[in-house]
Amino acid sequence: MKKHYILGLTLITAIGFLALQRSGVDSVEKYLAKNGHTKFAAGAPAGKTGAPGEGSCIDCHSTGTVQDGSSLNNLLVLDGATPMANYAPGASYNVTLALNSGDVMEGFQATVLDVSTNSMAGSFPGTGGFGTAVSSGSGRDYANHTATSNTEGNLLWSWTWDAPATDMGPVRFYVATNVANGNGATSGDVIYLSEHTLGSSVGLNDEVLDASDFTAGYAANGNNVKVNFNSLAVDNMFFNLVDLSGKSVFTSNLGESKIGNNEASVSLPSGIKSGIYVVNFFVGNKAMSSKIMIQK
Repeated sequence: MKKHYILGLTLITAIGFLALQRSGVDSVEKYLAKNGHTKFAAGAPAGKTGAPGEGSCIDCHSTGTVQDGSSLNNLLVLDGATPMANYAPGASYNVTLALNSGDVMEGFQATVLDVSTNSMAGSFPGTGGFGTAVSSGSGRDYANHTATSNTEGNLLWSWTWDAPATDMGPVRFYVATNVANGNGATSGDVIYLSEHTLGSSVGLNDEVLDASDFTAGYAANGNNVKVNFNSLAVDNMFFNLVDLSGKSVFTSNLGESKIGNNEASVSLPSGIKSGIYVVNFFVGNKAMSSKIMIQK
């Protein structure tokens, strides 16, 4: 069965701090205010991620609209500072979520399900810090914002995910975010839904592409990175540029690869400074990397 894997985009900041965080489950109810619309300022009721069998934030924000959040909801599953395209059964990971927005208030809810059965895949045992609370409902765990982390000043949310103890095949994170205007009502808010799929590290098909064929280089004329590789399958491509401190400075989804030789050109933001960087490039469940020199 063909597998599609999607990595979301985000910041990889404060990873050392995240690795030290393994607090117990923090309940959403602990943060809930008791009256008016603000009772959900610390996280939506369970079951609002847009996952199969669930509603989304639009159920309450009835005058808002649902949008594609694939480019706004930047989710990464991290092993230390390394973004993962696949999970190892029984392993624990840090999950981070950041938004490409700067509205007055921002919130989210996320869960992760087995793709084949839509049952909970692993568990969310603790928050990991950064203003994230965990709740449960109908056999699923949910990560949510808290009342102190729903402002435009919040850079990212993070929490711990314990992967399934046995290989479940692909698993999918479902994320709903609310970019709100802070008017204290349900009007004028925009809801973004996204899906982010991981494969299992058990039984991967290493013939999808040959990492030895992967090259990456910087072209000052146009300020872009050109990558080349061979692929034996059509799958999703994801580009991640990391500085030598381990911080992700730019990410981009590049659509689908084609069978055979592939060439892609990735335009970089003008604010990226000269220096040595690492290109992490993913095609489906296969990761490749190469150092490049950016010299302007």
